[in-house]
Amino acid sequence: MDAVNPLTEAAPRGGAPIGSRVRPSRRLADRTLRIACLLATIIGAVVLGSILLMLIVEGLRGFSATLLTQPTPGPGSEGGGIANAVLGSLILTLIGIVVATPIGVMAGTYLAEYGRGSKLADLIRFLNDVLLSAPSILIGLFVYTLMVRPMGTYSGWAGGVALAIIATPVIVRTTEDMLRLVPGTLREAGAALGAPTSRVIMSVTWRAASAGIVTGVILALARIAGETAPLLFTALNNNSWFNANLMGGVANLPVMIYQFALSPYPNWQSLAWAGALLITMAILALSVVARLVIKTERAR
Repeated sequence: MDAVNPLTEAAPRGGAPIGSRVRPSRRLADRTLRIACLLATIIGAVVLGSILLMLIVEGLRGFSATLLTQPTPGPGSEGGGIANAVLGSLILTLIGIVVATPIGVMAGTYLAEYGRGSKLADLIRFLNDVLLSAPSILIGLFVYTLMVRPMGTYSGWAGGVALAIIATPVIVRTTEDMLRLVPGTLREAGAALGAPTSRVIMSVTWRAASAGIVTGVILALARIAGETAPLLFTALNNNSWFNANLMGGVANLPVMIYQFALSPYPNWQSLAWAGALLITMAILALSVVARLVIKTERAR
């Protein structure tokens, strides 16, 4: 006996088949949704492309031979560059990533290797997720209360700590996820050889997940490279070369862009555009490197 398709079976009392009423409506809904998604994609691409095009055009106008060799100029003066701001940003970012990397990797290792099924690990994971989405300005206020007010001055150390707090949750989440992807058979093989858990983690799981962990560090580096709000409350800014002890205001690129863009001086505005283009290209390069690392790991 042949099976009857309920969608093509004729409706009772001479009505139209069920499929003739259902399928056109589904096609219409699918086509409508597809067109809506396409339009949303085009609008987003046009807006982002316009922003990037404006940034490239205005940023290239601000480039000069002295851009990366001279410090930022004073109010109303001509010439100058952003060399001190670039150097200050590199040092603050380096401090942040050096502090955040060991903390993030060790915390992610605990969550993936020791804390499975633990209530403490669940609590840490929840707090890490909250911190991951916390507004950066709140972190700046926290470090301001913790370090700037007791010391009585802004400092590069406070700025580095603020950036480290922002970068740590990214490294924790990435490290945990990468370690969870390591097959359990590798851990069992190490344990079968008589190696303690610590040795298995350092020699087997970390090595297997090294590319993913490095990718997390690079993504965290890109995350903090353009942060402005926390540095406003911690490192502030300085138009001259900074002190070796990093005490007092420290020149940095994000705050320089913020202050120069709001100024009435055309020279400062031009330098702000050039700095914005420079920091965008740096973040783009870090993102490309992270994707290349992931691609290389997948190819292995």
